[in-house]
Amino acid sequence: MRHKPVSCSPMTTPATPASRFRRRFLLGFLACAGLIGYALHTQFNGGLLPCPLCIFQRVAFAALGLVFLIGGLHAPLARAGRRTYGGLAFLAALVGMAVAGNHVRLQHLPPDQVPACGPGLDYMLEAMPLTGVIRKVMTGSGECAEVDWSFLGLAMPAWSLIWFVLLGAWALYAAARSD
Repeated sequence: MRHKPVSCSPMTTPATPASRFRRRFLLGFLACAGLIGYALHTQFNGGLLPCPLCIFQRVAFAALGLVFLIGGLHAPLARAGRRTYGGLAFLAALVGMAVAGNHVRLQHLPPDQVPACGPGLDYMLEAMPLTGVIRKVMTGSGECAEVDWSFLGLAMPAWSLIWFVLLGAWALYAAARSD
């Protein structure tokens, strides 16, 4: 009796829309985690203290990363679920784009138009309602206009803006192409 040779190659199954979505969203999460990790590295090992707008950008990256993580772990089977996660991720990226764009604008103001330095974020959170803190931070202050770090001629807020645009587009792509 002859036996068929046993193949040692792994069985492959075709990728489903949910598994493609999962991989893409988990990759988005890893990108956000890496960006926040680098920001923390520059703070604790490089001595670059974040200004209030930098902190808001970190919060936006964390929110975006959280949506990517939850969406990637859930990986809904329904197209509507994947599109909902894509929309939520894009919304978080849009908030980040607004904050980073405002930060870039502040850094490009002429020196005579840069707002004066304001109180620290900790103090503002204790002394003002949250809406007042957000309004005050978004108007900017002098420390937000300083450029302490640059790479290829772009300061960190400009790189954050680029990453928010890329990750927002990635979320929409992942949601649309997972069908």
